[in-house]
Amino acid sequence: MADRRDWDRRYSEGAVERVRPILVLVANVHLLPRTGRALDLACGLGGNARLLAGRGLQTQAWDQSPVAIDKINAYAQRAGLPLRGQVRDVERDPPEPESFDVITVGHYLDRAGASDLIRALRPGGVLFYQTYTRECVDVIGPRRSEYRLAINELLELFAGLRVLVYREEGRVGDLRIGWRNEAMLVAVK
Repeated sequence: MADRRDWDRRYSEGAVERVRPILVLVANVHLLPRTGRALDLACGLGGNARLLAGRGLQTQAWDQSPVAIDKINAYAQRAGLPLRGQVRDVERDPPEPESFDVITVGHYLDRAGASDLIRALRPGGVLFYQTYTRECVDVIGPRRSEYRLAINELLELFAGLRVLVYREEGRVGDLRIGWRNEAMLVAVK
């Protein structure tokens, strides 16, 4: 419970309007369907959810923080977006099978829940995933290695999907430039 209180405190200071969607979603927005149901899992203040709903997708935003969800719902109502936030512990209550056309996950890692996400995608559904890696250049993200991906782990976790986009540069080449500290995946069921 202390974990949720920490997130509530962080989110109480943030503004929904200032939160950006994850880069993998922004860079590959052309892969989104024109219609359908979308889920922003472990949404925080809903940067991904805002983008998805703004493109007309019926969007749900799930997070453990009631503070974040209250802010998302208030914003969605003001903006008239097809977006509904819900306080939900996805480890205990994962999404139903074949319930979403799009799922986004940013900076959250639940290895045991990967198979739930695959099942939750409808046929042709697209997963956008981005999170921190153990092989990193800068000290950003979680300090504990269990909250970071091993090399190519994201590919292994979602091996049942067709990979459309994958990027993980690790510590190869000129470390001053490039895509570092994270892995990104776009995959389709």
